[in-house]
Amino acid sequence: MTTITCFIRYQIDPFQKDAFKQYAETWGRIIPRCGGHLVGYFLPDEGTNDVAFGLIAFDSLASYERYRARLRTDPEARENFAFAQTRRLVLREERTFLQTVEGTFNLPPRP
Repeated sequence: MTTITCFIRYQIDPFQKDAFKQYAETWGRIIPRCGGHLVGYFLPDEGTNDVAFGLIAFDSLASYERYRARLRTDPEARENFAFAQTRRLVLREERTFLQTVEGTFNLPPRP
């Protein structure tokens, strides 16, 4: 069971939303391969047009550190970071680590 979630808040260039979507979709292959439980990436739709989110869950902070080490050596991850940097998709990025509240994570709707 996952116990922490890395909540990433991105301030993005609103004129490059499609490019950010491509960037996020690429993480969909990389993150699970490197050991993260990808909860999802979220693009702006209504309201604020320059804020996106990514959520990645881990068993522990140690699992997160192992994941980060794998990212540094993964060729596709390095290429995706470079894509975002050269296109200047991400204007600002904030990471917050949240602890999962037992009995509330990933519950399906009930009739």
